[in-house]
Amino acid sequence: MTVTLTRAFTPMAAEIPPKVDVDTVMVDLAAEHVSVPEGKYDQAAPLQDIVADARAHGIPLSIVVVEGNPARESDLRDVATEVGKQEHGTVVVLSDSWVGTYSDHFTRARLEWAEDNAKYTSGHSAVAARIVVDHLETAEPVSWTAITCALLVGTAVACGGLYVIKARRAAREQG
Repeated sequence: MTVTLTRAFTPMAAEIPPKVDVDTVMVDLAAEHVSVPEGKYDQAAPLQDIVADARAHGIPLSIVVVEGNPARESDLRDVATEVGKQEHGTVVVLSDSWVGTYSDHFTRARLEWAEDNAKYTSGHSAVAARIVVDHLETAEPVSWTAITCALLVGTAVACGGLYVIKARRAAREQG
């Protein structure tokens, strides 16, 4: 019996939430690197302060706030990626409960660490943005490269030590 696959799995296309107009977002970001939906302009000033602080610390940050929550949390990352292709730097997209990011400066792992800590702030965009920036400005919590190197060196030392012990034992038994 022969089994053949006639269909290939393809990734889902990026989906921008229907209430988000990327062109309007890009126009908003051109001035102060902050885009907020109509009716939420009171959120712009605190976000502009956070952007200015991040930029002063070398993080080329842009913040986009969207209304409500999209159908999927990953839609926020899609918005961030779409904006990041044009804006470059680090883009943070905030909804009422979720965070999506894109960066050509930070690793995906670092971004997700910051995202996870900034979720569920009940629509307080400035609080979520501050959490993201604080996490991006601090050192990574764990250096997996250093841990891996230490484990490899430890394993090599243990193997070498066992070899020396076995060689001495064999020499004593023969002598």
